[in-house]
Formats: sequence, C-alpha cells, structure tokens
Amino acid sequence: MDEKKKGKGVSRRDFIKITGATGIAASMGTTFLFPERAASQQKTLKIIQWSHFVPAFDDWFYKSEKSFCKQWGQKHNTNVTVDFINLVDLPARAASEAQAQKGHDLFMFLSPPAAYEKQTLDMTNVYKEVEKKWGKKIDLAHKSTYNPKTKRYYAFSDSYAPDPGNYRKDLWAEAGFPNGPDSYDDLRTGAKKIKDKRGNPCGLGLSQELDTSMAMRALLWSFGGAEQDEAGHVTINSKNTIEALKYMKALYQESETPEVFTWTPPSNNQGMLAGKLSFVANAISITRQSEREHLPIDKDIMISKALRGPVRRIAAEHVMDCYVVWNFAENKEGAQRFLIDYVDSFHDGFVAGQFYNFPCFPKTVPNLQQEISNDKNANPANKYAVLGDVLTWATNVGYPGYCTAAIDQAFKSWVIPTMFATVAQGKASPEDAAKAAETEYKRIFERFK
Repeated sequence: MDEKKKGKGVSRRDFIKITGATGIAASMGTTFLFPERAASQQKTLKIIQWSHFVPAFDDWFYKSEKSFCKQWGQKHNTNVTVDFINLVDLPARAASEAQAQKGHDLFMFLSPPAAYEKQTLDMTNVYKEVEKKWGKKIDLAHKSTYNPKTKRYYAFSDSYAPDPGNYRKDLWAEAGFPNGPDSYDDLRTGAKKIKDKRGNPCGLGLSQELDTSMAMRALLWSFGGAEQDEAGHVTINSKNTIEALKYMKALYQESETPEVFTWTPPSNNQGMLAGKLSFVANAISITRQSEREHLPIDKDIMISKALRGPVRRIAAEHVMDCYVVWNFAENKEGAQRFLIDYVDSFHDGFVAGQFYNFPCFPKTVPNLQQEISNDKNANPANKYAVLGDVLTWATNVGYPGYCTAAIDQAFKSWVIPTMFATVAQGKASPEDAAKAAETEYKRIFERFK
C-alpha cells in the first residue's frame, strides 16, 4: 500500500471486502477483527491427500474458486492449503513426516494407518460429533480406524471406494458369459477361453502395489483363508489359503502374462482402456476415465460384484479414506472441525467424484441406489446399479478382525502379494509359500504385541 492510501485509511469498498470475509464470524457474535488484526490472527490448515482418479473431485474439494476448502476457510478465517500427491508416494511421505514430527495437520491415507496410532490424535470425539447429525458409521469404517485394545480411533474415515470387477462385455459374451463372470470358477473358465481365442489376458495383478493387495485379499477370503482370526491370531497357513494359491497359479498359467509381476496401480486401468485385458479388479476409475475421454471401448466395459468363491462372496474396499490428525499438528482443533463439517457436505463430493467415494455415513447419501442407477454419464445409465449392495460383500483389511498395527505393517510389507506371486512364478509350492507367510506374520505380530 502506498503512502497516499495509508493516509486515507480504509475505503468503503475495502471495508466491504474485509467484512465479507469475516461477516459470518461477526454474525455469530464474535468480536469484529480490524484488517491488521484479522490478517495476523488468521489460522492455517495444511492438508495432504492423493490426487484423485476422478479429477472433478479435486476441483470440488480444493482447486476451483468456489471449492469446499476455500469456502470453509473463509468461514473459519483459515488459510487452507491442500497438497495433492500420487498415491504411491503417500506411504513414504507419511513416514517422513512422522519421523520429522512436522508436516501437515491432516494426512489422508488410502488404507488404515494403524501403525501410526501413537502419533495421532484420538478421533472418538470427531466420530461422536458426526454421528449426532448423520447416524452411526458403517462397520467397515469402525474396523478400519479403531483399536479395540486401546479403545481409541486412530483415524477418521469419511468414505471408501468399492472394489468390483471390470470386464469386457463383448469378450465375455462370446465366451458364454453375457453378464460377465460371477464366480472365480467363471473367471478361470471364461478367461482361458478368451485368452485362447482372442489373446486378451486376464488382469489380476501379482506385484507389490495397492490393487494387487486388495485383489489377492479378496481371493484369499473368498476361498475361506485369512491373515488372522477375529481375536487377532495368525491364521494365514491354512488349507483354504493353499487352495487360493493353487487357484491363482492356475489362473496365471492359463490366462495371464508376466507383466502382472511388475504392475503399478495404473497398469490395470491402462490395460483395460487400451482394450488389452478381459477382466480386472478395480474401482470405477476405469469406467469413469473411459466416459470422460469418450473412448470407443466405453460401451464394452461393465461392472460386476465381487466374485463368489467356494466359501463366500467378498472383497476388500478398493481404497479406504483414512484421515489422521498428527499429534504434532499445529492446528489440531481446526483439523477436527474441518472433518466434521466436511461430512456435512459429503453428498456434494459424492456427486463431484462421480460416485467413486461411497459414504461411511449412509444418511449423507440417502438415495444412493437411485442415484447410481440413473447416471447420465454412464453407458448404459444403470451401469453402476450393481454397486447398490456393496456393503453385503465389502470388508476391511484385517478381516475378520480389526486392522491392527500388525496388519498395517503386513500390508505395507506386501506379504500377501509376495506369497501369491512366488507360487504363480513357480518359485515356491503353495504349502511352502503359506508357511513362509505364516513365519513373517508371526514375526510382525510378535513385534506389535
């Protein structure tokens, strides 16, 4: 400001601009802050989360001029900043901040971060405040963010992404499955027919990455295997696990290609959209991209429920949004208030994100089935209707128990993807791979006793 303007003080136009930013606070009875004081007392809230697979969500959340974050910041006299990073970089960034004891106020993980519990605030009160207005959270959110031993919530989950099947309708119809595979038996039979006749491989990943971790857990559980039981005892070495390993080896040999051992999270998306793959387990990011880019293949990619195995139909959520407030955060109060208010606007985000993020508080999207069954962007419009009963087959990492610090560590260590990959590659027998996984799980569990 030049000396001439300083001498005249604040103009009427400037006064209106200033009061526009603080008018809400004034109307609530707080003391009016003059410009110099308002600037000096403005708070900061720093958030970090993944770059969403549906770009429109990031626009709604922060990047547009009328985004949720910008409006919330104006209301609470807070400068909100959001750093978006690639999902594969989130774990290393979290470890760096935890070690340095410095970083963001709100950190969003894509899987339950139980191993960081001692460095996070208890989110019990955040859940209580949200539940006063929106009712009880789903069990998936509870088991993904709660430690039954310490009786505290180490994170807060607003949403999750279902992990359905994505299949090529044209290829599967030709193979005798017009509605795609419904079971793992269907998948093995149909995928082999397609590979033999058309050359299109099946796309279940076998590498150390997020999509593989979720797909192999779904396979394991569907055959009756599990990392642990409800009480938290290691159970990975079982007849059911061995049967799941035998199945995956056969599927790989009959219908897949070696590329699956080096995949990254976008690989199955890219393969399906390029018309190369017959089936993948993934969220609806694939179909949303095909719609957004008006790809010719869009009409042929359909969605299926989690596949039914010999024991059950079940799958992990594809990603579980888990926000933590670090105990070294500079704006702990603002971070918690932000999450509470964010849930109030969840439906807007649900629409902006094109149904990618499903609610952990069902009342925030009361007409979910109706909305997903009539989507103007989908071809056909009811493409996503199959996800209406997702909570009957979606479960948490650590099923049938909780996602504990030990389970979190095993997840980060890629124990399950490694177990399946070594068998598929012929490097170990199913029995030896299950024993090796059991040894590793017991070592990890002993560490976190």
